[in-house]
Amino acid sequence: MNPSSAGWIKKLLKEIGANSRFLKYDEELFYDSLRACGFIYGSNLDVVNQVIHKKDLTEEELCKTNLCLALYYTYYNSHCKTSFVESVNSFYASINDIKTSFFKDLLGEKKSSEQLEKIIHKRIQIDANLLTKNFNYFIINALLFVDVLAYKAYLQNLKISTDYLKNMEASITSISLDVLNSKETKNQYDESLIKLFESSLRYQENSHLNYKKSIKNVKTQLEKYYILDLACMATWSDQMIDVEEQHFLEKLGQDLNLSFSKTQQSIKAVNLFYTVNKDNIALLSSKNVVQSFYNNSSKMVNKLITRNSKRLYQELKDSKELMVLISQSTVRDLNKEEQKKVQDQLLDIFKSIPSLAIFLLPGGALLLPLVVKFIPKLLPSAFDENRIEE
Repeated sequence: MNPSSAGWIKKLLKEIGANSRFLKYDEELFYDSLRACGFIYGSNLDVVNQVIHKKDLTEEELCKTNLCLALYYTYYNSHCKTSFVESVNSFYASINDIKTSFFKDLLGEKKSSEQLEKIIHKRIQIDANLLTKNFNYFIINALLFVDVLAYKAYLQNLKISTDYLKNMEASITSISLDVLNSKETKNQYDESLIKLFESSLRYQENSHLNYKKSIKNVKTQLEKYYILDLACMATWSDQMIDVEEQHFLEKLGQDLNLSFSKTQQSIKAVNLFYTVNKDNIALLSSKNVVQSFYNNSSKMVNKLITRNSKRLYQELKDSKELMVLISQSTVRDLNKEEQKKVQDQLLDIFKSIPSLAIFLLPGGALLLPLVVKFIPKLLPSAFDENRIEE
């Protein structure tokens, strides 16, 4: 099976018929298997439960395979009456943000396995090509399990509210931010990352979604396991878990109504995974993850804005309030309400420019502060009276 060639989903479904033992696993055991192969951490190193032989599959191909297997396991245990391929295609079509932008060119086709291959390819491809390899595991690829959680919710009533996705992403971001703030000592890059998260929150009303509301949004056991594992992963970004972080994780597990042993298992799992595989994970080979993120993301955002400059400039001209706020941002810090207005209006503009659809996907909000930084370069020099030409 070659996930980079047409027809791979049909071939994978046939392979499942020959090795379907994983479909009988209970939910927790299958989730643990997804974590063990690296899918939950966004660092895919093997096929979950070795349903097929890894052979020479690339990391991107492993990610595609594991996402498809996770969706199929969810489908198989839902007793859905429509076909797997049709149900997943319908699920992605029902997500409004994606429907009106990123997958717009795909969702008019017949709900076939070929269409699903294109959707999964774009869902993975954009992560691999547009975000730095050293940081995207935590920010984007690790959020792919949100698709699985949302698909599970969709199968219950064959519909999904975008509020579910928004609340889940907001809770993940908020709790991850609390993890970073729990560090006993922070260097300048920790502070930079915290500032980046704070300025990127977009789904809650004008202010940071507090810890209690974040916990309240997490309802199912799978969601709880996932949030806890992401928190453990965030603490391990500097390759160690200090005392304050340990206490935070134990409190998080307690607030999620998980047993102490489950919390310790999650901590041990991330330690084991990253320790054993440290030579095979680009995230751990980076001298400084945050600096790498800034450098690579800045280049990517600059390229996207430059390529879409004419269209973007015209859209900005038509949004007078946004122009005023961006102008003011060059001379003063915007308050949280103003920041949210800028983010919401920019996202509305990005919906009409396909090349900028990455900002609509889970994790894309983390790039918005960089967008605001580069936009003034598009505008006449009179726009920014304090600009210093270098």
